[in-house]
Amino acid sequence: MRATDGTPSTTPSDRPGRPAHDPDRSTPAPLPRQGRPLRTTRRAASLAAAALALSLPLSACSSDGAGGASAADSSTGSAPSPSPTPTVDRAAYRHTLTGALGPLNSALRAVDRAGEGSALNTALNTASSRADAAADTLQMTATPDDASPGNSQLVSALRALGQDLKSAGGDGGRCATSPRVALGRAQSPQSVQAAGRALTALGYDTSLQLPRTQPAQHRRLANGALVRDGSRSGLGRLTVKNGTAHDAVVTLTRAKHTAFSLYVRHGSNATVRSVNSGSYTVYFTTGEDWNGPKSSFTRECSFEKFDDHARFKTVRVTGGTQYTVLTFTLNKVFGGNARTSTVPPAEFPS
Repeated sequence: MRATDGTPSTTPSDRPGRPAHDPDRSTPAPLPRQGRPLRTTRRAASLAAAALALSLPLSACSSDGAGGASAADSSTGSAPSPSPTPTVDRAAYRHTLTGALGPLNSALRAVDRAGEGSALNTALNTASSRADAAADTLQMTATPDDASPGNSQLVSALRALGQDLKSAGGDGGRCATSPRVALGRAQSPQSVQAAGRALTALGYDTSLQLPRTQPAQHRRLANGALVRDGSRSGLGRLTVKNGTAHDAVVTLTRAKHTAFSLYVRHGSNATVRSVNSGSYTVYFTTGEDWNGPKSSFTRECSFEKFDDHARFKTVRVTGGTQYTVLTFTLNKVFGGNARTSTVPPAEFPS
């Protein structure tokens, strides 16, 4: 047999039990087979092919690793550098500032010229809207690098100013602080000025004419002064003790008409004599800074009334006359028997 898979063939001399050479036999030795060299060549070719097949994946892996590193190196070396951020033109930003702050400046001048009352409230509302509009514009605009912090500060300050301008107007009712006093107590005007100074120092004009303000006032009447006085001809007597932290005005009404109003400073007592006989409702308001024309305090106001009526009576008796003497304490005291209720400011008697 001849093996075709490279396995060595078996010859008669290789059979067991016989010597490899028998001198007594005359059988000639077989000639060498012609196919063996071809079999050796094919086996060598087969082994070479196997070796080549084995080397190709290894070469491929080596090539991939080297190629990957090379690609990475090539990618790193050829990455484009980031383009520089374009700078904002300073002149363009100055133009935007002027356009945003101009209308606001005009509105603030109108506030400065307006008198107390509805005209001032209207001017305040207009200026508030302009401040918000200026803040919106500056928040959306592109700014030079050196102006960016100051621009952000100015935007925040303008928004606060808009709110303060709107709040300063109030409703004009009782306990209404003067708008100019309210603006004087606000922080936003100082914030706007600080932001403006920071930008002006860099060459950006932020001129604004903020409206004039007034310091808080502390107007008071003398203790026991009659804010309002009607006809008194009776014998009754009323004493008021004010142990609260603020001045007070006590008002007695009868049949919806004000009989009198008494000013009592905090920590003091005051007395009204010659009170006419009758049943009265007793109101009192406390606060700071008495505004005479409005008959009201301007800050820290409260409006209350006693639930029980004050009844004054004059009776002639043998040998004389009996009359009523009442004492009202405005602050809560131990053992007190008077109850009070809050009154809406608009319902408080003038």
